Amino acid sequence: MKQLLLPLFVLFTTNCFAQIDSIKREMNLRDKVLNDIQNNFDSRNKTLDSTVTKLDQRLSSLDKSISQSRDANDKADKLQQRVQAVEEKQKAIEQNELNLFQANYQSAMVNLVSMDREIKPLLLFNSTKSFFNALSETGNPMNYDGYTKWYNQYAAYVKDKKAESPVLNVTSNLLSFAGNFTKGAPVTGPITSALFSSMTTYIDNIGKKEKALKEQSEQMLTLTMKISQFNYDNDRIENEWESITAELQDLQAKYDKSLKENLAIIKTSPTDFQANFSKENDAEKRYQYLTRLRDEAAKFVSEERTKNPKDWRQKAYVQMNDVQSLKQRFGQVTFRISQNLLKYKELFDKYKPDPQLGARVKDLEIKMKELQESFDKTFDPLEYINSANRMYKV
Repeated sequence: MKQLLLPLFVLFTTNCFAQIDSIKREMNLRDKVLNDIQNNFDSRNKTLDSTVTKLDQRLSSLDKSISQSRDANDKADKLQQRVQAVEEKQKAIEQNELNLFQANYQSAMVNLVSMDREIKPLLLFNSTKSFFNALSETGNPMNYDGYTKWYNQYAAYVKDKKAESPVLNVTSNLLSFAGNFTKGAPVTGPITSALFSSMTTYIDNIGKKEKALKEQSEQMLTLTMKISQFNYDNDRIENEWESITAELQDLQAKYDKSLKENLAIIKTSPTDFQANFSKENDAEKRYQYLTRLRDEAAKFVSEERTKNPKDWRQKAYVQMNDVQSLKQRFGQVTFRISQNLLKYKELFDKYKPDPQLGARVKDLEIKMKELQESFDKTFDPLEYINSANRMYKV
């Protein structure tokens, strides 16, 4: 489990709530720049709308004047004015399209670079380590009172009697293959069948006078079987973590590619980006840098239209789609994480009443709630997906 989760979650040594606050500040910074883009677009759009409205009124007036005019020179002059007004209106419409495309590509750029700290990779804070360590300990019978001493007696019996029984000989070989006994009994997988069979044989051969040992052995066998089932149920949840980890790793690779391409488009080096944004902790400097990137994005769209009037939208359009797809996928993977965390509640509800596992499971439930709260305070998967769907103006 740890091997799967370590590449998935960054485990901080600082206070969990400080990390949540840091992510919130990051989101606020992004939203501030996006609001700047929106306000600038609204202001330009309002001006252009006013211009188009006035030109429409002028065209209407000219059309009326032309239709009523009986003077050829006056009509020609009015027609020339009408052509000029139509050209001015077309320029205003084209400028409005440029403004719209600039705002959308600016939004894509700001959203893309702002994902840098969210996706490196997903942050689940200190409670992650605490929870999964406790989960691992719960699934190891060696951590339960009296089990290690009893297990060593059983293991000694298996070693001593393996020549007398095929079952014990197979068990001895399997246990040796599985690893050092003292590091934990292997209570999952195909080996459990031989393990339970040999434990039963051990109990059956305990002398009638050793009632206490026999009773303890029955309890330990029962505990071993329960933990085996607990690990089996838990493995079904962990299998999803493996898939989530693969998804995040693929998402990280695609993010890195998209970031590299877009920085190149606006002629910004990765070194400059790292120094002035990724590694910069001063919020005001990060805001100024985001503003600079936003301006470079708008500049690129404008220059592209000048250089390539026919297909000027294409290059930025492809990148905008890629960024939107990244945000949607990130929202979807956070949703999968949220749903997988909820599966632990069903696991805990099943084992909480058990007299042998219940105390540890209740402790796990507390740590799980801390983990869930950390996640919920930082990520809102559905809002992330919805914001990705709404990120562009049409």
